[in-house]
Amino acid sequence: MIRFPMRFFDLATIAVYLIAITWFGARFRKNQRSLKDYFLGGQSAPWWAIALSIVSAETSTLTVIGTPALSFSGNFQFLQVVLGYLLARIVISALFLPQYFRGQMYTAYELMRRRFGERIRKLTAGTFLLLRALAEGVRVFAISIVITIVLGTGEVASILVIVSLTLFYTFEGGMTAVIWTDVVQMFLYVAGAIVSFFVILHQIPGGWAHAAEVAGAAHKFQMFDFQFSWTPDFFSRSYSFWAGLIGGCFLTTASHGTEQLMVQRLLAARNEDQARAALLSSWLVIFFQFALFLLIGALLFVHYTDAHLPAPKPLDSIYPSFIWHNLPAGVAGLVVAAILAAGMSNLSAALNSLASTTVMDFYRPLALRKDPTRSETYFLASARWATVAWGVILFLVGLLARHWGSVLEAGLTIASILYGSLLGVFLLGLLTKRVQENSAMIAMIAGLVVMLYVKQWTHIAFTWYVLIGTTVTFLTGCAFSYLLKESANDRKTA
Repeated sequence: MIRFPMRFFDLATIAVYLIAITWFGARFRKNQRSLKDYFLGGQSAPWWAIALSIVSAETSTLTVIGTPALSFSGNFQFLQVVLGYLLARIVISALFLPQYFRGQMYTAYELMRRRFGERIRKLTAGTFLLLRALAEGVRVFAISIVITIVLGTGEVASILVIVSLTLFYTFEGGMTAVIWTDVVQMFLYVAGAIVSFFVILHQIPGGWAHAAEVAGAAHKFQMFDFQFSWTPDFFSRSYSFWAGLIGGCFLTTASHGTEQLMVQRLLAARNEDQARAALLSSWLVIFFQFALFLLIGALLFVHYTDAHLPAPKPLDSIYPSFIWHNLPAGVAGLVVAAILAAGMSNLSAALNSLASTTVMDFYRPLALRKDPTRSETYFLASARWATVAWGVILFLVGLLARHWGSVLEAGLTIASILYGSLLGVFLLGLLTKRVQENSAMIAMIAGLVVMLYVKQWTHIAFTWYVLIGTTVTFLTGCAFSYLLKESANDRKTA
């Protein structure tokens, strides 16, 4: 494909967006007077804004550039996983939300302290910090793919630019900035995707009729795969109906029910009912988004097939590369800015959730034991500097993530390895009374060890990882509670 010179109007559009969103997010600093303001937005955001913020966090640049690549090389079977996302939201609404809104909580892991004790709180919080740092590093690298295509600056400089800008407004505005910039950015990248869909379709001779014929002949619109068997081949397929529904349910129950990145948004709602409304309504937007990006991938397949062009490498670059080289001036800049919006919204949420877990689950309890007179102002300052520290860490992890393969599946695989242990121990806390802290800690470690084995020495698809890890963790905890002669009468309360 011919590489056209960079267009001034497109670059100006991108620059204006980056400056404007950074300024917009930083404006919320004046509202940050306490930890509740900084980490929960003062619990003042309406449910619909939280719903769109959930969508932005769930989407990220991995979705925007990775999903079209999935349908370009495959078909629509990824939507089977999205069906599991809905089932998970129902489980979280019924099982998790009532517990999170019993008293004031800042992090998901305070629930573990109430149920088991301080050690399991630190173990679950530490697991989240590791999980989010690794997974977010992949997402940061995904953003750099886009910037490299546009500016030709190289991956290192691209990662540095996007982390620095996002870090600035997150440092200043806290969770309030995260939620409201998410709302703006979600509208932008969805609008950008819709525009790019119609522009790509316009460039295909014969329009939708021809695109549907070519894509249909290549089975690009195939969504369901109901085949089931107990063979290794079945469990090695990532996108069967059963892997999607069951695996997607467990994956999302873990991510939205136990990971601070999502739980923090639910805790920022005014009450439990608003949190439930935000969570359930977000699925409709998520399904629409994935369907839209898969359609874009199918259209790109038709375009490349008609033009007899080889697919670009890496394949994840196919959507942003097409946009930059083929869309009209101004439109290309808008769509690229939209892709950056998705990445920045997710990165800002990650920075704030990592900082909240670091301060609330680790630093604050330790500091108060040493000096009970520490003020809210002191911890608010600590929260901001924790945000800076995590910005540096994510920049470094993003450099390493350049060598981890497909960005979408790399991100989901990393998360899935650790999610099983997290979800398993949360279910032990919510569904059992006998299991206590020692058994829960042993169970978490056992679940993680098993998942590392599964990842390294089996061909099981990542969509099954959370189910396996959760099952191992839950059963191990129950078994050890009997071996250690634990009792429900030993349960810790806060």
